[in-house]
Amino acid sequence: MRHDPAHLVLFRPVNQAELDRIAATDWLEFPPRLPEQPIFYPVLNQEYAARIAQDWNVPYYGVGYVVRFAVEADYAAQFPVQTVGDAHHEELWVPAEELAEFNRHIAGRIEVVAMFEAD
Repeated sequence: MRHDPAHLVLFRPVNQAELDRIAATDWLEFPPRLPEQPIFYPVLNQEYAARIAQDWNVPYYGVGYVVRFAVEADYAAQFPVQTVGDAHHEELWVPAEELAEFNRHIAGRIEVVAMFEAD
């Protein structure tokens, strides 16, 4: 994915179930959040997404993936960047009720860029 100032490239760590639900949309959108998940949080760098996939998804689910996608930058600007922990742990916090609209601003397809499995 090449740099395009009109779009913000984001990453998201996902488990197999979420990946399957993304694939079912022809790689065009993220599935609705579960009731206990009030925030959809894509992250701003692949390194941080990979760390979450390895440290959280693999121990709990046996496998973790990192997906990459682009969203219209002007639209994404309404969601302030949240830094959680280290300086490079940056996320957008999208309220779950706004995810359907967020999905409409994704440019192109969601793609898998990394996979991690338990040893």
